[in-house]
Amino acid sequence: MKRNMLIAIACLIAAPAFAADAEMTEDQKTLYFLGQAVSSKIKQFEFTPEETKYIVQGFSESLAGQKSKADETYGMKLNAYLAKKQEAIVAKQKEAAKPFLEKMAKEKGAKKLPSGVIVIPVKEGKGALPKATDMVKVHYHGTFPDGKVFDSSVERGQPAEFPLGGVIPCWTEGVQKIKVGGKAKLVCPSDTAYGDQGAGGTIPGGATLVFEVELLEIPKEEVPAAMPKAPAKPEAKKEEPKKEEAKKEEVKK
Repeated sequence: MKRNMLIAIACLIAAPAFAADAEMTEDQKTLYFLGQAVSSKIKQFEFTPEETKYIVQGFSESLAGQKSKADETYGMKLNAYLAKKQEAIVAKQKEAAKPFLEKMAKEKGAKKLPSGVIVIPVKEGKGALPKATDMVKVHYHGTFPDGKVFDSSVERGQPAEFPLGGVIPCWTEGVQKIKVGGKAKLVCPSDTAYGDQGAGGTIPGGATLVFEVELLEIPKEEVPAAMPKAPAKPEAKKEEPKKEEAKKEEVKK
């Protein structure tokens, strides 16, 4: 009985929130999206509910034009605060990845490169191996160790093409181990991926990444057609002997 009452109370509390979502106009949904977009910029810092409370307060009061409770000196303090949180997040990510990296290194056929990158064959290719200076055309599926997808050309249905020397070290090294037509799983420790800084708010600092990469092609750069040779200069015509003798006589005169 008591349990049912608690469930009923929970439903009553939740009902207004669901109703509010259902009653949102298009403009309200647009503004709601703005709030999500702003929060995505700082989501990587993993703020606690207590920290979030003060962030929301500062945001709301600033929008309302209220006098700030913190002066400009807190700008420097904020940088130090965020740096400290970032260090903690990076350390946590790296520590959490250790068992996963050890496990992946023991997978069948796995090869651990000196950099720490782990290459696990999925399908053997029959074509050429690319060089770091080559362009490559690939399909890839990127996930975190827990399987959550963060980027995938496979899901987009559009292969990616790029210079192999212009991507993260894990790719530059790992894709060179895949023959055209082959597929492999690349396990990338953070130092060979996006490092302590992470990327775009999607990939946290210190994150280990996993890519399943299929090498479709090594596109050859188009060589322009050879320029036609310039026409040979016409040889100077030799004057006839009689004309040359006549000229000599004129000179003597």
